[in-house]
Amino acid sequence: MKVTVGKVVCYVVDRGRLLVFLHRDHPEAGLQVPAGTIRRDEIPEDAALREAGEETGLAGLVVVRFLGRVSYDISPIREEIQDRHVFQLAITEPAPERWTHHELHDGLQPPTAFCFFWLPLGHPELDALVVGQGVMLDKIPAPSPSAIPGDGPAQ
Repeated sequence: MKVTVGKVVCYVVDRGRLLVFLHRDHPEAGLQVPAGTIRRDEIPEDAALREAGEETGLAGLVVVRFLGRVSYDISPIREEIQDRHVFQLAITEPAPERWTHHELHDGLQPPTAFCFFWLPLGHPELDALVVGQGVMLDKIPAPSPSAIPGDGPAQ
């Protein structure tokens, strides 16, 4: 019997770009966004900020908006139904263009190396986000032209 597990999916957006990552040691795991499990007695907004911070190493993340909730059957990977809460997050401090961060998993398993980079919203590679992670990308409002590097008027 499949269990239902509360999850968060985090779209970290900066200047019209989405933060994505690949597993350094397991590239076959595919293109992903920060996501994870909601802990007992944790509200989804707090889980989104915690998971995104743990996975990315970024400080100063903030919730911009709740985009929606969706149920996703993750089998055959695991026999579970994920009750996903999807959030758009923003960064309040500058972030590198590319970096590797090791998620520590609360010390319960060996650290996992994630290789982060930004892709423009609407980029065709975002169609390859794994296990339904891209289902609500279309709910992110388009950035204003002045918010996209190089797309604004010439100075």
